[in-house]
Amino acid sequence: MMLQLNQQVLRTDVSGMPLEWIGYQHAVRLIVLGQVSYSLGRTLYTLHGGINALSGDRTLVDVPAILATHGTHPSGSHFYQGYTPPLSNRALFRRDQSLCLYCGHQFLDRDLSRDHVKPLSQDGEDCWSNVVTACKRCNNHKGSRTPEQSGMQLLAIPFVPTHAEYVYLQGRRILADQMEFLVAHFPRNSVLRRRLESGSQLQA
Repeated sequence: MMLQLNQQVLRTDVSGMPLEWIGYQHAVRLIVLGQVSYSLGRTLYTLHGGINALSGDRTLVDVPAILATHGTHPSGSHFYQGYTPPLSNRALFRRDQSLCLYCGHQFLDRDLSRDHVKPLSQDGEDCWSNVVTACKRCNNHKGSRTPEQSGMQLLAIPFVPTHAEYVYLQGRRILADQMEFLVAHFPRNSVLRRRLESGSQLQA
């Protein structure tokens, strides 16, 4: 059964390094232009193209779940060590599983906020290792104080995602074969890997 056309395709470089999520139109363009080295996973779509004037056959393009494109990323070596992905609320909330790391309850994104563990007013930084997901009520209660100063317990230690983890955090409706591929690129000691494999929440 074919999926709806909003299902994302995972693009990697030729070495298999996850790069980004792309839509079916971008994927078809890469396939037609011969920029795909190999593909993995299930077929997401079979798209019908034009009819060959000589043979009368209609062109069919299969779009798989994972496309490895020619070449390697120019900054690929930095994705393994010392890489810091851009910080956004969407990725942050996904990292923390939409849980407030103070009260432990799960919320919709609109009811969550970015909390600085060490407040900006106390020279804290706006970086992955100093921010956690917090519901607006807990964030307001904590105010411009540290968890210790406000008597609030932090339920998990914030961490900086690797490049592969960040690609995962950016995904929507990730399929099983795409997930398996991404998790294989997570570090062995990955917090996200442990959470996914155990089905546990707030595992440090």
